[in-house]
Amino acid sequence: MTEPQQSNLETASTANAETESQPNGAAAQNETATARQTLEQQLAELQAKHAEMADAYLRAKAEAENTRRRAEEEMAKARKFAIESFAESLLPVKDSLEAALAVENATIEQLREGVHATLRQLSQALERNKVQEINPGAGSRFDPHQHQAISMVPSDQEPNTIVAVLQKGYVIAERVLRPALVTVAGPK
Repeated sequence: MTEPQQSNLETASTANAETESQPNGAAAQNETATARQTLEQQLAELQAKHAEMADAYLRAKAEAENTRRRAEEEMAKARKFAIESFAESLLPVKDSLEAALAVENATIEQLREGVHATLRQLSQALERNKVQEINPGAGSRFDPHQHQAISMVPSDQEPNTIVAVLQKGYVIAERVLRPALVTVAGPK
């Protein structure tokens, strides 16, 4: 082959190679563009999802903060006004005592009757507010959580049992306000 023929052959094969590689190159470019679009679409979806989640998180955080704040306000109000009910139930007792003092010529019997009525009112007021007496009977077991021993006395009873109650105790909602003052049977 002559040189011009060889040159024409090389040019033709180069052109064929370029023609063959162009569709493959275009296909690769097309594939890359499609992949890029898919990735951009996925990125946009993930960014939207992230924004949605961030918004939901902020809303949940705000709701939790509001709930905590409301609970604190309710607790503060409960502490502030907890005694209101108790004080309200004691007002009739005060009224009765004032009425008794206003009577100038009361007999002993009338005073005694008035004191009993006032004591009933006070007892009812305490009951309504969950204040209960600790008044153990003689012979019951000494309980250091509810009783305070003033002294140990010789007795025919079993040791560590209550002989006498000197002063009643009181509990409110299972919490001891004042222990009952008692004398306890000593060891034999």
